[in-house]
Amino acid sequence: MQLAAGVPLAQQALAWAEARLAQGPVLVYATAGAEEVKATQQQLGVERAGALIEQCLAAIAAGLLDRGVRRLVVAGGETAGAVVQALQVQRLRVGAPIDPGVPWTQAEGRPLLLALKSGNFGSVDFFAKALALVQ
Repeated sequence: MQLAAGVPLAQQALAWAEARLAQGPVLVYATAGAEEVKATQQQLGVERAGALIEQCLAAIAAGLLDRGVRRLVVAGGETAGAVVQALQVQRLRVGAPIDPGVPWTQAEGRPLLLALKSGNFGSVDFFAKALALVQ
C-alpha cells in the first residue's frame, strides 16, 4: 500500500543497502502476512499489487548496479523478469549450476552475474550457495 501511495521505498532500500555494501552481500525482499497480502490485493487488484512490488524490486536492482554491485540473486519468476527488463539485459550466457534448474548467468557484454530463481527451484540454502560459487 505504501508503494501505491507513492512512498519512495526503492530509494529507502537503496540507502539502507548502500550503507552496508562494503561489509558484504545484502538481502532486500518484500514480504507480508497472508491476510495483509489478501487485503492489499482486494484494494489494488492482484495484478497491480504484484506489479508494484516487481517494479520496486527492479528499481532496487538497477540502483544496486549503479552503486557497483555486479552479482544479483533474484527470486521470483515475475520479479526476475522485471529485473532483467529494468537492467536492459538482452542476452544471458548460462554458467555454473547452483541447484538443479538454476544456473549463474552472465549478461552478455557486461560484467554482471545474475542468478534468476523462480519460486519452485532451489534448496533452502540457495542464496548462500549461489554467492559462495562466485566469490
